[in-house]
Amino acid sequence: MKIQRQALINELSQIVEKAITSAQGFKNLSPEQLNFKEDANSWSILECLEHLNLYGDFYLPEIETQILKTPSTTANAEVFKSGWLGNYFANSMRPKADGSVNKMKTFKDKDPAASNLPISTIDRFIKQQESLLNYLKQAQKLDLTKLKTGITLTKWIKLRLGDTLRFVVYHIERHMLQAGRVEVKVPVAVEGN
Repeated sequence: MKIQRQALINELSQIVEKAITSAQGFKNLSPEQLNFKEDANSWSILECLEHLNLYGDFYLPEIETQILKTPSTTANAEVFKSGWLGNYFANSMRPKADGSVNKMKTFKDKDPAASNLPISTIDRFIKQQESLLNYLKQAQKLDLTKLKTGITLTKWIKLRLGDTLRFVVYHIERHMLQAGRVEVKVPVAVEGN
C-alpha cells in the first residue's frame, strides 16, 4: 500500500479525535453503567478502554522514542509505503466498512476482563489519545517508511512507523466501536455489579 504521508496522518488523526469525543461522552454514564457487561464473556465500556490503555503503555513510548530521536525530514518522504507484515497487521485490526471486525484472541496481559475499573480509566485513555495526536502531528515531518518501531509480539520484529501508527489507531477504532455497541445495550439504571 502506498499513500501520501499527509493523507495518512489526516485519516489517523480524525479517528483519534473521534475516539476522544466518544470517550468524553462516556463520562456521562455512571460507574455501574461503565462497568456493565451483557454477559460474562463480553467486555464493559471501561474494559474496552483499559485494553487500549494497556496497549498504549507499550506503543506510545515506542512511537515517542522514534519521533524524538529522529530529526525532521520531509525530503523524499511524502509517500508512505507500507511493509507487507505491517500492512497485514494494520488491515487485520481495521474494522470493515460495515463496522464488523475479524475476531481475535486477546493476549492475557492485555485482557482487562473481570475488572471493576474506576472512571479514571477514561481520563487515562483521553490523555493517551491526546499524546497520540501530538505524535501524529510531529510525524508529519518524518519519513514514516524509514523509521521503525518495536511491536508487542516479539522484540525481533520491527514495523515501519507508518504501519505502527495505522495498527495502533485502527486498534483504537476497533475497540471504540465495541464500546459504542456496549453503550447502546447499557440499561438506563444499572444495579451494582
